[in-house]
Amino acid sequence: MARGGQGLARVAVVVRAGAAPLWWLGVFAAGIGVLPPGLTGRRIGVLGGAALFLLAAATVAYTRRKRYAALAAGAARAGKHDVLQDRAVTVRNWRRGHRWWLLLAFLAALGSAFAVPAAGGMLLAGLGAGLWLKAARLGRRERKDNALLWVRVDWLGRGAGAPAGKQVKGYRTTGVAAGDAAPGGSRRRTDALV
Repeated sequence: MARGGQGLARVAVVVRAGAAPLWWLGVFAAGIGVLPPGLTGRRIGVLGGAALFLLAAATVAYTRRKRYAALAAGAARAGKHDVLQDRAVTVRNWRRGHRWWLLLAFLAALGSAFAVPAAGGMLLAGLGAGLWLKAARLGRRERKDNALLWVRVDWLGRGAGAPAGKQVKGYRTTGVAAGDAAPGGSRRRTDALV
């Protein structure tokens, strides 16, 4: 980066990047996983899967909550030479960095259906739902503080790292109009001109 600027990625976008693939792979695996009767039977598998879904969603949504809050509270203002990474680039980097883990998790969820029908897929879907909840919580904080949270790209390690991991020393902030993602990491809506 020129003159000491850093590449910055949106924290909420990094968190949200895994939500859709985990959700859809989980739904697909659960749908296929209902077909075999399994060792436990479909009813027990689906009930167990529902419990796993809720447990996974709650766990992911609240994991590292204090760490995120501490990093956000100590965030510094982004410099004028910092480069803001597009939402699509951040999402693509995260998904490339995790593609083999996603594939292995999907295959494990499918394989587990022969023992406990649908449970593995519902667990995956719960992980995705938890990431959406975490991103939504970050979005509420961004709206309340009227500032978007950013993390240095080099601290993410090719876009595949955690935005609240040990390697992250702090966040940067910008105004809510910066970048191409809305608070919470979703696509920014462009209203049609009247």
